[in-house]
Amino acid sequence: MSNKLKQEEIETLRELIKDIDTAMLTTATEEGLVSRPMKTQEVEFDGDLWFFTKKETDKFDQILHEQDVNVAYAGDSYVSVRGRAEIVEDTEKKKELWNKGLDKFMQTSYDDPTVVLIKVNAEAAEYWDSGSFTKKTAFFYKRMTGQDTESTDINETIELDK
Repeated sequence: MSNKLKQEEIETLRELIKDIDTAMLTTATEEGLVSRPMKTQEVEFDGDLWFFTKKETDKFDQILHEQDVNVAYAGDSYVSVRGRAEIVEDTEKKKELWNKGLDKFMQTSYDDPTVVLIKVNAEAAEYWDSGSFTKKTAFFYKRMTGQDTESTDINETIELDK
């Protein structure tokens, strides 16, 4: 895959998820899969998604044992992102991504040692789009597959191997 096409795929996903604040993060447990709503941190999507959590949560322990996760977005479009999660404890990165709303929501500050970031490195994504982004997505679909779409609803899977 060329770097240009990869960049176009990242830009497509960026456009699809940019106005969706809350995602569903799915992790694996010994009993099966678990999903919960998470606020995506406001950062320009470059192939990584960022979330805050605390060390005493189940998702923290689950990610330590199994890094394969899924992040789903629903809005004008629907996006399912498959990736690998890692726990990031870097205070400077936490400070960079922190906002005032998190003070109240998490009842602490970014420099609290129990606060960590979840970084999800997107490996592939599937999306369904029938909203305002449809014309650009149709062009993208045609470019990727060489086929015209006969519907304004588009479902496509893209690989984001880094």
